[in-house]
Amino acid sequence: MLTTVAVLATLFVSQQTDTQVAVRPGTRLDVTNVGGAIIVRTWTQNAVRVHAEHSDRMAIQIVLDAAALTIKGSSRRGPPQEQEVNYTITAPRWMALNLSGVHSDVEVEGSEAPVTVETVNGDVKCRGGTGYISLQSVSGSIGLQQAKGRVEVHTVSDGITLTDVSGDITGETVSGEVRLEGIESGNVDISTVSGEVVYDGTIRDGGHYRFSTHNGDVIIAIPDKTNATISVSTFNGDFASSFPVSVTETKRHRFSFTIGSGSARVELATFNGDIKLRRPGHLHGDDDHDGDHDQDGDHEPTRPTPPTPRPTPPTPPTLPR
Repeated sequence: MLTTVAVLATLFVSQQTDTQVAVRPGTRLDVTNVGGAIIVRTWTQNAVRVHAEHSDRMAIQIVLDAAALTIKGSSRRGPPQEQEVNYTITAPRWMALNLSGVHSDVEVEGSEAPVTVETVNGDVKCRGGTGYISLQSVSGSIGLQQAKGRVEVHTVSDGITLTDVSGDITGETVSGEVRLEGIESGNVDISTVSGEVVYDGTIRDGGHYRFSTHNGDVIIAIPDKTNATISVSTFNGDFASSFPVSVTETKRHRFSFTIGSGSARVELATFNGDIKLRRPGHLHGDDDHDGDHDQDGDHEPTRPTPPTPRPTPPTPPTLPR
């Protein structure tokens, strides 16, 4: 009997909303959520399908006007924990997305339009996006893949990962590492307070690239035939390069050098960590003894110390017969 009552109680408080709305090209999707996931998939139809799982004390409001389709939950009664809504939304690929939550993980898949995401406590994952892409979380990780446009990513207490992204990039976190791989960009500005910074992408002529951390290593891939002026600043750490460099200006804890014509500007800074230059595809290769260059030395390749020869024993004297 107790089991039957528990099942009936669960059915009573659980509810689903499942509806579909036709939209015209140019319409924006706005979703606001207090708690629960927001998952957006895409398709080729000019319609938005909304599937929401929520308490019976929540009502889902869906409003369509000339500019946007707005979706949000409203509580009839009850504590905040019963205001959780889990959205699974399918929208046209062309539809711009504006998604926000408080305690919400957000996931976007297959967008070909601008994407804006803001959440307080939750992870953000986005595959796709074109145009202006802004992903922000206070407490959560940020992941972006296969996007093209002007990218801004910010979090406070977790890491940032960008893969196969094209366009100008700005990224910032306080406590977490930042990894960028497969990047096509002429303007990149990345900073973290506590974490490693890794970059593997283009360095275009005339571009500007800035990578900084207070407590962590900075590891940068330098493609062949790069033309860049590179400035290095590390207070408590070493500098290592897997290829020869020629220093043109030296100051205490800071120096710079030029590769090729020096057209691009690359700024690398860490207070407590190492700065490492590598070739693409070898960011974590253990090649420190193949051609590293020491910040305090003459920046010539480190060579192994030859073995010390053993002394030749003296020839014993010939005894008289």
